[in-house]
Amino acid sequence: MPTASPNVQAYRASLLHFRADPAFDDGAALLYEDGLLIVEDGRIQAAGDYAALAPTLPAGLEPVDYRGKLIVPGFIDTHLHYPQTDMIASPAPGLLPWLETYTFPTERRYEDHEDGRTTADFFLDELLRCGTTTAMVYCTVHPQSVDAFFAASEARNLRMVAGKVLMDRNCPDFLRDLEGELGESEALIKRWHKRGRALYAITPRFAPTSTEAQLRLTGELAAAYPDTFIQTHVAENRDECTWVGELFPQARSYLDVYDSYGLMRPRAMFGHCIWLDDEDMARMAATGSAAAVCPTSNLFLGSGLFDFERADKAGMLLSLGTDVGAGTSFSLLQTMNEAYKVARMKGSYLTALRMFYLATLGAARAMGLAETIGSFAPGLEADFVVLDREATPLMARRTGHSHSLEELLFALALLGDDRTVAATYSYGRLVHER
Repeated sequence: MPTASPNVQAYRASLLHFRADPAFDDGAALLYEDGLLIVEDGRIQAAGDYAALAPTLPAGLEPVDYRGKLIVPGFIDTHLHYPQTDMIASPAPGLLPWLETYTFPTERRYEDHEDGRTTADFFLDELLRCGTTTAMVYCTVHPQSVDAFFAASEARNLRMVAGKVLMDRNCPDFLRDLEGELGESEALIKRWHKRGRALYAITPRFAPTSTEAQLRLTGELAAAYPDTFIQTHVAENRDECTWVGELFPQARSYLDVYDSYGLMRPRAMFGHCIWLDDEDMARMAATGSAAAVCPTSNLFLGSGLFDFERADKAGMLLSLGTDVGAGTSFSLLQTMNEAYKVARMKGSYLTALRMFYLATLGAARAMGLAETIGSFAPGLEADFVVLDREATPLMARRTGHSHSLEELLFALALLGDDRTVAATYSYGRLVHER
């Protein structure tokens, strides 16, 4: 038997991950009631039944004992704004006045690198406290806001995607992005994309705040760097959709604006997608573009209810986003809670299994990262979360009466929050412990 190595760790608990979408595959979930997760050099070596894997452990290696708890892959949040951390829970009658009153004045502060770094530190710690190990993050128009974010992420060795917002009209002068040929964005791509675990997202804020010239250059930049990500907003609010129709009368739809500039492709993540028609949804599926569904912020701003059933019929790639700061929680468990209710209001039903899939492997697939994160397949990066089913007295009482995996997960999703996260690991290293 080999000797224990400091580069190998093992964790004993119930293990859950997915190999497919449980909405379409009854055998999608892989559960090991008494499981063992083995990690070597920051990557998954094996995951399975304790009895089968324990004899393979190096001599002298004692597993970290999390029995009674549930280990799942790290949560993946596909849409949120780190500069909006300090304006979370700000009152406004709708999306557009909320942007004018709170968002734009707050983002002005990020001219200062130090403001960006202190906010990024808090933001990332909050994500880890909630079990989120990967996120797609909007910075501001200031390149220093991107540098501050990725420096903070690199210090924690996190798998993060982020980008500089592009915005050259219909915004305050102090946030108007005048980088012309997008040289600042290209420099940021060269500086950060694939440096360590950082990945870059080309980030037009949304169609109304970009001129046609900027959108054309954005498409050209995306074509020049095809392995980067694209992130933006689409069809969040009816007033916004009307505005886009006035600004781009030649476009068939809001989504068609992005399509016409080459911004629909794998690794393109579109926030919200509430008011897409059937043709739009078919186009999303055909191009491999993905939707970041943001139920908490959609309810907060009164934007509308995402239609999971229509999206599934179209074959769209789906994921969940907290959309902080319009979203009112960093917790993807609380986001699952709202997603479930939104689905019910639209006449469909989200199982807890599906919600956990959307926050893990589903999100990784939507981002084109399923070969990197999102499950416990051997060789993937070891990002995982330890969930405490007894985190609160009410949760302990309810889960004590759970008779199936679905009931357990449903209780965690509907009653859970940051207190449910006992520990968070990134690349095999403990980065948060309650």
